[in-house]
Formats: sequence, C-alpha cells, structure tokens
Amino acid sequence: MSRIRDALRQAAQEREGDRPTEVSPRPDSAISSALDEGNIAVESETGVLRESVRPSRRNVLPFDELRAQCAHPVWHPDRNSNVFAPGLSTHAAEQFRTLRSRLYQLRNDQPLRTILVTSSISGEGKTFVANNLAHAIVRKTDQHAVLIDADLRRPRHYKMLGAPAAPGLSEYLSGNLDETAIIQQGPQEGLCFIPAGDAASNHSELLANNKLKTLLDRLTSVFDWVILDSPPCLPVADPTVLAALCDAVLVVLRAKVTPAAAIQKTCQLLEGRYIAGVVLNGADETHSYDTTYYYDEPAGVEAR
Repeated sequence: MSRIRDALRQAAQEREGDRPTEVSPRPDSAISSALDEGNIAVESETGVLRESVRPSRRNVLPFDELRAQCAHPVWHPDRNSNVFAPGLSTHAAEQFRTLRSRLYQLRNDQPLRTILVTSSISGEGKTFVANNLAHAIVRKTDQHAVLIDADLRRPRHYKMLGAPAAPGLSEYLSGNLDETAIIQQGPQEGLCFIPAGDAASNHSELLANNKLKTLLDRLTSVFDWVILDSPPCLPVADPTVLAALCDAVLVVLRAKVTPAAAIQKTCQLLEGRYIAGVVLNGADETHSYDTTYYYDEPAGVEAR
C-alpha cells in the first residue's frame, strides 16, 4: 500500500512540474508599496502580478496630497503685476519665458531647485521678477512652483497676489505652525504661496535657524522650483543668510537707477554664492545689454 501511495505522489509531482509557473499574488500592502516604487503592474482579470515599467507616482502624489491639506483662500491678484494677464505686454511675458528657459538650461548642468531673488537697493523690481518668474514656470506642463515671501521686514508679495498676509513664514520659523498651515494654493494650478506672515522683531535670527533649511528641504521634495523673494542686499544681512540656503541667486538691477558702487558691493556680499544671472529691469529695448536678462514693467506698476 505504501508503494502505491508513493507512486501516486510521484505522478502528481510530475504533473505539477509540467504546469507553467505562476506568480503568487502579493498582499495588498506589498502591492501598494510596489506600485509606489513604479516597477509593478497588476493584471486585473487574474490578480497575477507581473514586472513592467510604469511612471513613478512619487513625483505626483506628494503635491496632490499637499494641495489637499493646505489653505485655499480666494486671491484677488493685481492684474498689472502679472505680465501674463490678458491685455498686458506680450514682450514682457516673452522675457520671463526666456528667463525660465535659461534657468532650465542651467539645471541640465547642476542641481538647481531653490532660487533667491534679490537686489542691491529697494525699488529695483525684485518682487515683481519673483512673481512673474513663478507664473512663467507653472505655465509649463506639469510644473509646480512655490513662491516664498522671505522679506520679513517689508513683505509686499501678498499685495501682488491679493492673498492673505498671514499665517506665513514667521509663524513657521517661530515653531507655531507646520508647513501645510502656511502654504496657500492659488487659482492657477501648480502655483503655491507662502506669505511672510505676521511682523516679527527678530528677523535675522528667525531666518538663520535650522527650521528654514528643514522647510526648504521638504518643499524641494514636492515642488519643481522654490522661489524666495528677499530684502535688498545692502540695507540688511538677510539676503546673505538666505543665499547660503539656496542653490542660486538672481540679482535684479534697475537700468539707470542702480549705482555701479551698489552693484559691486552686492557682488562682494554674495561672494561664494552661485549667481545664476542678472535681471535688468526697465531696460530700453533699443540698447544692447549683452547677456543680461531684462523686462519692461507694465505702465503704472510700482517697482519693489
């Protein structure tokens, strides 16, 4: 009897060896994890998993989750501050598209994700440049940008966007709120904003603490570009602190306004930092300005 059982068992094993091997279904948690890694697909009819190539969802889901958690206030933007608004200068919009393209070209050669926009003195248009650069970026397909008003002394970006002025960066740096509580999702998909927040007396100390670096690290894992608008370099030390935390700096100058001595001093203060380019504001189209970028502000716009 035992020999009969052995023979039947051997025959069954031989039959099993002739069958094609199937991959056993994985537990739901393993499927979910594999899908996040972007290298597993599921055949719905059989439930059998097979290896395949598919786009990773890691670059998509975080932004969607963040957008769901952050604030969605109603913005009332100043249309004269956005060169992409209908009816405004198409030439100015083209200049910002050119600036955007130059930055993408630079990114091909080195890591470039956080950009500090500053100037030598006040009134040169740095806030206007930061605002329109962010709008230019999110006009590219599937690009996400966050605009940070890091001028804690004289915040004005919220006025251009028509957005709430607080809560914002100062509340985060003080340890009172997390990042989702200070980020605003604007009406244009892909563009978010962090205002400066309520007034604080210890500006330099807030910017120099490790929380800002932590914030930037978290934002760069979600957004394609992080753009910071800072105070001008000469009056205060804040821009040099911020520049140390950013991949590159854009310096805004105003044609026929910015003194040459101010430009030289700014370059000295930013020595050792990567200056990606110079934006020349208020340039005359009939003159050649070599390799600098330039734009023309729409009439009636106050330079910041």
